[in-house]
Amino acid sequence: QVHLVESGGGLVQAGGSLRLSCAASGSTSGIDAIGWFRQAPEKQREQVALITRSGEITYADSVKGRFTISRDNAKNMVFLQMNSLKPEDTAVYYCHAPAASWGTYFKGDFWGQGTQVTVSS
Repeated sequence: QVHLVESGGGLVQAGGSLRLSCAASGSTSGIDAIGWFRQAPEKQREQVALITRSGEITYADSVKGRFTISRDNAKNMVFLQMNSLKPEDTAVYYCHAPAASWGTYFKGDFWGQGTQVTVSS
């Protein structure tokens, strides 16, 4: 079992920044890639960033140049620095593992409880 806990969401004005954190605990040694998804009201869950244990990174086109994912393997932490936020970034953000491949998730995967990010215009 892997337990994921997100933190760092909140309300910010357009153009502002937030930093999300994901703390992983439990059987984390077998986890390679960890990702961030988001889900806005009445929209499908979409992946925004993914990072492997070795540091390979993928971003959704919609966040490239604005979001930065990073990872501290020693502390089992993954971070998402979000800059130049836009109202369309408003969503609940979820930490997800294992990120087997971009944009996919399966029954039995591990998810955090989610953290709300609201960007006002």
